[in-house]
Amino acid sequence: MSTFIYAATRTPFGRFNGALAGVRPDDLAAAAITSTLARVPGLDHAAIDDVVWGNANGAGEENRNVGRMAALLAGLPVSVPGTTVNRLCGSSLDAAMTASRTIESGDAEVVLTGGVESMTRAPWVLPKSAKPFPAGDVTAVSTTLGWRLVNPRMPKEWTVGLGEANEQLQERFGISRERQDEFAVRSHQLAHAAWESGFYDDLVAPVEGVDLTRDESIRPGSTPEVLAGLKPSFRTPEQGGTITAGNASPLNDGASAVLLGSEKAAATIGADPIARIVGRGVMALEPQAFGYAPVEAANRALARAGIGWDQVGAVELNEAYAVQSLACVDAWKIDPAIVNQKGGAIAIGHPLGASGGRILATLAKVLRETKQRYGVAAICIGVGQGLAVVLENCGVTEAAQ
Repeated sequence: MSTFIYAATRTPFGRFNGALAGVRPDDLAAAAITSTLARVPGLDHAAIDDVVWGNANGAGEENRNVGRMAALLAGLPVSVPGTTVNRLCGSSLDAAMTASRTIESGDAEVVLTGGVESMTRAPWVLPKSAKPFPAGDVTAVSTTLGWRLVNPRMPKEWTVGLGEANEQLQERFGISRERQDEFAVRSHQLAHAAWESGFYDDLVAPVEGVDLTRDESIRPGSTPEVLAGLKPSFRTPEQGGTITAGNASPLNDGASAVLLGSEKAAATIGADPIARIVGRGVMALEPQAFGYAPVEAANRALARAGIGWDQVGAVELNEAYAVQSLACVDAWKIDPAIVNQKGGAIAIGHPLGASGGRILATLAKVLRETKQRYGVAAICIGVGQGLAVVLENCGVTEAAQ
């Protein structure tokens, strides 16, 4: 039994403190659910067997099983269950992988997946004290991104900041600041061109009551010269710092949703499938090497699909940082032109829990547009993990290739 993608949409991705800052994450998630189900008007919502939702933070307004809350807010029947999974940046890709296994086991026919993150609305948290009524001040910790409330038993080299971890990666592979900036400029140019051409028109749906129709972080005027003027964010130039606000993904708000089903679910959904999930892969490394984890995750996914990189026509790799993206592309020894052909997270944004659904839906559409048979969606994940999914274009047969 196989799992197929039937429909997918997302909200525009807003900047930190931008247009979506006033929208709760559970409302963002509900908006993505509503717009995706609108693509399949023949589906009786009571036929949805489960909602599997991704979220990385879980400390604020999304803390009480946001998958279930979003389903209720979207008006799904109360009989439709929902769960929330957390694999940090890979949460919504993990949600799709989990749902696909459920479908392939025969436990479900139709599963709605997706993810959400409002990095703007991530709260500050106060840890409970070991003893009651401390006399001194207590520090509130931001839950927006990265390590917080670290267990002192963790080795120090594991708990370096995300930026420092990627500076270590650029040292390891010798990836220059110039290459990183050029990669970032390409991301902005391709994302802008994709919006101008109408590519994202049926993949992105506005959030009701918010005046935002496109991804808010795209800067079409970016050039290598402009980015070269930015100061490194995590190390000084004297320390060899290369990562800047220009060649790393920004903080964002947004949600994505992907409707999955079995082959026979087409009759229930009232639509033809778009793409088939043919391979899945997961990999873990030392926590500070997380940016490189997609390499083997994708290799494993391809092995399980029974194909090689020479048969892959498109790759959607979440651009957490330009340096880790380049390290992965170099390791795969693939043509960089097939990677993120419609822009990546450096331009579009990276609302952690929503990014996996975004790359999966984008990949499915790129495969249809380019008439390629196979594609890979891959994502790096904090604390040393990576995920990957191989898709097969339902509109391309082996004979057509």
